[in-house]
Amino acid sequence: MKLGVIGLPNVGKSTLFNAITRAGAQAANYPFCTIEPNVGVVSVPDRRLDVLAEMHHPEKYTPAVIEFVDIAGLVRGASRGEGLGNKFLSHIREVDAVVHVVRCFDDDNVVHVDGSVDPSRDAETINLELIFADMETVEKRIDRQQKMAKSGDKKLLVEIDLLKRIYAHLESGKPVRTFEADKDEQEAIRNLFLLTSKPVIYVANVSEDDLSGEPNDYVKALYAIAKSEGAEAMTVCAKLEEEVAELDPEEKQAFLEEMGVHESGLDQLVKACYRLLGLISFLTAGPKEVRAWTITKGTKAPQAAGKIHSDFERGFIRAAVVPYETLVENGSIAACKEKGLVRSEGKEYVMQDGDVVEFFFNV
Repeated sequence: MKLGVIGLPNVGKSTLFNAITRAGAQAANYPFCTIEPNVGVVSVPDRRLDVLAEMHHPEKYTPAVIEFVDIAGLVRGASRGEGLGNKFLSHIREVDAVVHVVRCFDDDNVVHVDGSVDPSRDAETINLELIFADMETVEKRIDRQQKMAKSGDKKLLVEIDLLKRIYAHLESGKPVRTFEADKDEQEAIRNLFLLTSKPVIYVANVSEDDLSGEPNDYVKALYAIAKSEGAEAMTVCAKLEEEVAELDPEEKQAFLEEMGVHESGLDQLVKACYRLLGLISFLTAGPKEVRAWTITKGTKAPQAAGKIHSDFERGFIRAAVVPYETLVENGSIAACKEKGLVRSEGKEYVMQDGDVVEFFFNV
């Protein structure tokens, strides 16, 4: 899973990126990996893996991972190539979802690029640049397909009609993710790789004083935008996250509770991403390795097995499944087997979050 972190200058975007990537590496014992100066890979915090590791004492501990890309260079006119606009837009095309950081606090010591704090305006600035870029993409596609449609190809005519409706939607200032489409149209839209079709999580960056208690007016405004788009929204204090990232796990939890916060920004962000993208995790456990595997909700057992190895899917026979909670209640796989709690599931079984699985196959 690849997430792009975007935002205007001085909103706390890079501070949050640096804090989350450092915290993720530290909390789950997964080495921070700098692929480029602006890319970080972190492990997904999952207490279930820790419990399974205590049961099995495995040789390897492998959490699911998320790649965060700190996408820089946005200025007004990015859609026209201003500043680092082209690079900014190309990076967004490559991610699965967008984390849009918006400043929701006043501080005279932190200059705002537009002179004042206004979450609605700031969110719109970026959204409009993405909309303008998508309009250009769709317009070019319409021109190309209209030239080809002179042959009378009905499929092309249907596509042109869809493209024109998408263009009108964008022209009204709305992102493609809010465009109503049937199943076939959704597939066609996915193949266009439009920027505003990306799922979005709005992150309200607040001061420490505003982190607990009633949300301030800035946060309320941003959450209203998220609701109107069917997007996720969450509140963090990037400065606090930076401090938390330096602590060990036990100190971190105590510090967060003292601040009136129950979860770190990384934990919140991971959960929001999984909800937004419709993802779940199944688990495998044994003396060799304890591991989490990320799949889409609705994935059937053979396809889940294929995440481990293509041979597992090709020669799938069955899956031995026990829910994580059941395993923990009974203390071991052996105890679950004795009580008949390990189910044998076939090719039509739909995987559930927290399934602890052993796949059987023959190739």
